[in-house]
Amino acid sequence: MPMFCFRSEEEMLKFMGLMNSTWVIDGHDIVTAFDLSSFKTVIDLGGCSGALARELAKEYPSSTVTVLDLPAVVQTAQRHFAQQDDTICFQEGDFFEGEIPPADLYILARIIHDWKEDKNLKLLKKIHTACHPGGGVLIAEALLFENRRGPTMVQMFSLNMLVQTEGKEHPPSHYTRLLTDAGFRDVQVCRTGKSYDAILRRDK
Repeated sequence: MPMFCFRSEEEMLKFMGLMNSTWVIDGHDIVTAFDLSSFKTVIDLGGCSGALARELAKEYPSSTVTVLDLPAVVQTAQRHFAQQDDTICFQEGDFFEGEIPPADLYILARIIHDWKEDKNLKLLKKIHTACHPGGGVLIAEALLFENRRGPTMVQMFSLNMLVQTEGKEHPPSHYTRLLTDAGFRDVQVCRTGKSYDAILRRDK
């Protein structure tokens, strides 16, 4: 989850509620876009309320799924979004400034579009270093067409990101290049037909 400047816990909770609703609706399409059954340890970086992580844990019950996010986010998630007999774990941390624990698969859902390219490349290189051999990265973002002339909704998302953050939306080739520069290979792209699409990139 990006480090926005929330004026109050109530404002942060409202944002987290929106993210939770997003992945309750669209999460299943992301975690089933590819067969992720070979990834036994999964870390959702910036996983917010844990909604997407729960969708993955539900679909792949043999995998261990952890949400790593900032301390304030994790504490709020555990107070307001935890479920009885929860199938996921939470870990406090800062994946930009701190260590990234080793895992088979890392999820970056609506993370890359928040930041400038140099910061994203630095993060992806950190992930590549931490990633178990044969592991990978699952990216969930709204993808532009290669000519950037659509879809209209994604263009609107991109304008919003330009105003509110350091980033914007991109076509698949942008993510392919970023991930290749970070050391990953074997890119797969899945347009889900919903609000968010999926990109899977494997390690060496």
